[in-house]
Amino acid sequence: MERKKPIPRSQRNEFNRGNKLSRNTDDVKNLSVGIMDMDSAIMYYFNEVIKPSVEINDEKVKVPCIYASPERWTQVSKQGFLRDKKRQIITPLIVFKRTGMERNDNIPVDKLDANDPKLFYTFQKKYSQQNRFDKFSVQKNLEPNREYYNVAMPDYMTLTYEFIVWTSYIEQMNRIVEKVNYSDGAYWGEPGKMRFKTRIENFSDSSQVDGERLIKTTFGVTLDGYILPETFNNYTTTQKYLTPKKLVIRENVDTNLEELAIEDKGGDKGGFEGGELTKDIFSVSISNPFTLEQGLGVSISNNGIGFDGSAPLTQEISIGQDVSTNANVQFNTLTTNELNIGTGTTKFTDGGISGSVALTGSFVTSQSATILGDLTVTGSLVSDLLIIQVTTRSVDFSSGSNEFGDTLDDKHEFTGSVDISGSFILNGYSVNEISNDSTFIDESPTALVTEQAIANFNVSTLTTDETTYLRKQFYKTSSDIVSTNTASFNAITASAPSGVTTTSINDFVFFINGQYMEYDAIAIRQTGSAFHLEVNTTSIGYDLESDDEILAIGKFDS
Repeated sequence: MERKKPIPRSQRNEFNRGNKLSRNTDDVKNLSVGIMDMDSAIMYYFNEVIKPSVEINDEKVKVPCIYASPERWTQVSKQGFLRDKKRQIITPLIVFKRTGMERNDNIPVDKLDANDPKLFYTFQKKYSQQNRFDKFSVQKNLEPNREYYNVAMPDYMTLTYEFIVWTSYIEQMNRIVEKVNYSDGAYWGEPGKMRFKTRIENFSDSSQVDGERLIKTTFGVTLDGYILPETFNNYTTTQKYLTPKKLVIRENVDTNLEELAIEDKGGDKGGFEGGELTKDIFSVSISNPFTLEQGLGVSISNNGIGFDGSAPLTQEISIGQDVSTNANVQFNTLTTNELNIGTGTTKFTDGGISGSVALTGSFVTSQSATILGDLTVTGSLVSDLLIIQVTTRSVDFSSGSNEFGDTLDDKHEFTGSVDISGSFILNGYSVNEISNDSTFIDESPTALVTEQAIANFNVSTLTTDETTYLRKQFYKTSSDIVSTNTASFNAITASAPSGVTTTSINDFVFFINGQYMEYDAIAIRQTGSAFHLEVNTTSIGYDLESDDEILAIGKFDS
């Protein structure tokens, strides 16, 4: 028969025979907690602990609680209630469904390896055939080996459930809600089995189902549970261990060494020199004793006494005071001219510190600090109150922005001149020039004029055409409503002379039946000798009609 070649040790899986204990006669069951256990805990607590009930015709009727299968939940979602086989609405009734499940990060558990978890809960079996302890064992001084069971730590989970309650009357619904709310924060589950802490979320207001005489209320339940499979990849999460047997050697014996000695012809006892028995047969002596001598400031209780191992020797070393980390160490005097730290050049003297000092942590002082030299700050400088007294100053900002104040009532005062090489923004308007030009020829939107420019302004500098154009302001009434969005005027738009802004919609104001017309909904167009007003009917919200009176005020030619 063909034989297979043995696998080398380097390729074999790690195997610990000490962990492989037979459990054929073991009556301890492997522990496991599943999702079904948590669903069953919800069901048991409602049916056996809360026991919701209503009164119907002076008779107390128990309200059933059922788990909604996908088919049931679909029917509830579509119809809003459940029917029995005879197509009758089931009421009163409580239906619930698990809606979510996630890990509980408040109780993190790291198994490191699911095939070989490192976190266990250990408990001892109190009595078994291997752990029996009777009078015979006491007489023989026998100590039983103990049985331990290691159970891997579970994964802590948070499960959410949604409940729907139907009753015929609001009074019945109130009784059920009161009982359910009273059980908030309790541990739900069957006695003797796993129990889980639950929280009741908010209840929805009782509402009547359309078309049916039903009162409906929904609420949520959050359950703090845990999951532990019985086996994982041929690994059992419950392991059995036995403590090893112990061999105890006692000093008390029935026969001493002297009685076992055999006398020889010379009268000596064999095996013992000179017939003497050595009592301490475990002591060890050394030829060169170990000796401690006390020195300056250090005291030794047994000063100069050597230790050779033949007898115990206790030495107490002391220095006269406590020098632990929280002790108050006292010196008579401490005199030094300078203190060099490490191998650098920093020196601490009576007058101060010479050299550089670098701090990697925080620096806190309860007194004032005076700096005679320069202060360089490479990070941020934060101050509750900054008072600067400057004899001479030179400030150079290579980059960055400055922000003063955070509310409109903040006040910033400057004494002296302010030199701005760029522009500044005032209430959203950008200004980059203060001009003395009295001709206003630039027409710049970012320049402010001075009193001198206004005083030197001469209206006569305007041309006759410019003066005539500026004075034009005529009233016109529409002559015809061309369409639902166009009105016509017998007028011609005034043309702006050279150097003046071209005439636009901004030079006119329009009223329809005495009501002002918004600019964002109208436009103007010159068509030959007719002046047309075009209206965006969608934006303005109405159409033009033949009897509408439209008045225009603006720069018409005449």
